[in-house]
Amino acid sequence: MLSYEDVRDIIIFSNLTDEMLDKVIPHLDILQYEEEDIIFQEGDPADRMFFLKRGKILLEKRISDKISFAIGAVKPGFSFGWSAVMGEGMAYSSMTVCAEPCQVYSIRAEKIRNLLNSDHEMAFHFHKRLMWIIKNRLDHRTSQFVTVLRNHPDIESLI
Repeated sequence: MLSYEDVRDIIIFSNLTDEMLDKVIPHLDILQYEEEDIIFQEGDPADRMFFLKRGKILLEKRISDKISFAIGAVKPGFSFGWSAVMGEGMAYSSMTVCAEPCQVYSIRAEKIRNLLNSDHEMAFHFHKRLMWIIKNRLDHRTSQFVTVLRNHPDIESLI
């Protein structure tokens, strides 16, 4: 069984009380993946949320059968597969590939949604952290986009 310390290393759980973690921990599965393993594909039903304990995950988008590109990376302590908490019928919006061997905690979508619906204080803390993570990822992607634009030869001449 996972300890409070194990789970508090995950940013989204770091501000939950011991009592809240007592509700979550029994439902977390510990999964192991090898380098190049695909955890889920874009469009797959979002049936689980994931939390990276060790390793590195790449978030990828396919633009053709032969070409995909990384749109981000997940480092230990961060979560992915957020679509799972959005509601039934959601699909993952990217593909996840292990860049190295990974240890991942996972919880079934229905279970996390039920926990959050039954404990509104936990839901508040969980979603507050999720929003912080999403904001940081959006800020990072915006910065990357601006850098690409700034370095584009056609735009560079205008600057």
